[in-house]
Amino acid sequence: MTTAERLQAPRTADERTSLEGWLDFHRATLALKCEGLDDAQLRTASAPPSGLTLLGLVRHMAEVERSWFRRVLAQEDAPPIWYGEADPDGDFHVTDGDTAQDAFATWREEIAKAKEAAAGRSLDDVVTRPDRGDYSLRWIYLHMIEEYARHNGHADLLRERIDGATGD
Repeated sequence: MTTAERLQAPRTADERTSLEGWLDFHRATLALKCEGLDDAQLRTASAPPSGLTLLGLVRHMAEVERSWFRRVLAQEDAPPIWYGEADPDGDFHVTDGDTAQDAFATWREEIAKAKEAAAGRSLDDVVTRPDRGDYSLRWIYLHMIEEYARHNGHADLLRERIDGATGD
């Protein structure tokens, strides 16, 4: 893992810049919550009965980036990475063979591909997800910000349990 750089979202910007700024802020927040931890610490579960881990959150967010930006927005054939019919929550279920290095590399790759998929598109562009209906790029950005914000709250609690580190 590399040192995470988290820039504050702009306070006076157009809508697109603001949405992208907040999404990048929350992406960096998750990276910061994981920074400096080893593989074992990243696999530390919150509290029984939950098996939630920081590594599982990183894998989950890679899947979410892939789903909304590649499968929905870009209409790519990008199958799930870690989950499937046999294990619908497989992104959260970290095995002994899964490494932090692989998970973070995949997550960073999905973020880069998400940015490529959104580049040059209008916030008003609408795509159809056959099983759920229509979505604008604006909605996808807002949903991704919400998704990261919620899971960054989980990451706060996980990190505090691991080594007592707190902060925003």
